[in-house]
Amino acid sequence: MFSSLVDWLHNTKNLTALFAAVAAIATVMTLAMPMLQTDKLGNRMKAVSIEREKIRQRERERMARGEKEKVALRQTPKQYMQRVVEKFNLSKWLAQEEAREKLIQAGYRGHAPYIAFLFFRMIAPVATVLFAAFYLFLVVELDQPPMVKVALCLAAAYGGMQAPFLFLKNRNAKRQLSIRRAFPDALDLMMICVESGMSIEAAFKRVSEEIGSQSIALAEELTLTTAELSYLQDRKQAYENLAKRTDLEGVKSVCMALQQAERYGTPLAQTLRVMSQENRDLRMSEAEKKAAALPPKLTVPMILFFLPVLFVVILGPAAIRVMATQDTSPSAPVNATK
Repeated sequence: MFSSLVDWLHNTKNLTALFAAVAAIATVMTLAMPMLQTDKLGNRMKAVSIEREKIRQRERERMARGEKEKVALRQTPKQYMQRVVEKFNLSKWLAQEEAREKLIQAGYRGHAPYIAFLFFRMIAPVATVLFAAFYLFLVVELDQPPMVKVALCLAAAYGGMQAPFLFLKNRNAKRQLSIRRAFPDALDLMMICVESGMSIEAAFKRVSEEIGSQSIALAEELTLTTAELSYLQDRKQAYENLAKRTDLEGVKSVCMALQQAERYGTPLAQTLRVMSQENRDLRMSEAEKKAAALPPKLTVPMILFFLPVLFVVILGPAAIRVMATQDTSPSAPVNATK
């Protein structure tokens, strides 16, 4: 059975059909996933509400005890992941402060996502090495020395080790893009709320409820900031946490401006109006930068895909006519001797 599987994998037609099927399934899933995706705003806001209640309860307990340490919410990690991390002491060997910050910026808060990150960072290299070894030594007859195959396996292990970081990087990039697009509108809503007489906490809460249709991530961050503004003794820490969680220059500048407005008593509405315009200008400059970088990126695809088709369309009829003329031309007479 194993030999038949190897023979099937060595067949070029079978591999081509397999890759074509995978590509077709991926295309269908790419087109169907947006239509099948449900609205997760309600679940996310419910989770944020539960987390806010936990912050409230923890803060009340801390204030009752008179303690001054900061309280962090910790979710319960999965048992098998917890056992693997504790057994191999991954917190000591694979722990990185940068990973914790990336997890928070990607929207994964608490201890459970960090345990899962350590678990997958250990499992991914092992899985990629086993797959690469099976493919290189048993499936494919690679005409290379064994050291080359071992080097390829090590490269696969390195790729598996970096895969969790790439996942966090992509997730963080999508989250920042969502926040960046909706943040100027959130500032406009916040400015209207402040001008109507609301406090900054009430403005944050109101904007988090209204902006959820545009950006769930921004609504979640504003809700957490509302809870921190209400229950942390140092309001500056709440703004700093918001800037750290988003890691966006526009959000950092707004948080700094809000801190200065509260410290020196400057009008919040004027500050929010100026920062909103700056964020809109920043978003417009980024759009112009992307538009300016688009023509060079389209040069290679146009050369590879557009020009050959253009040549076929232009020269195809002439080539067909020449071939038809050659086929219909009278052949040379053949002198038959008897």
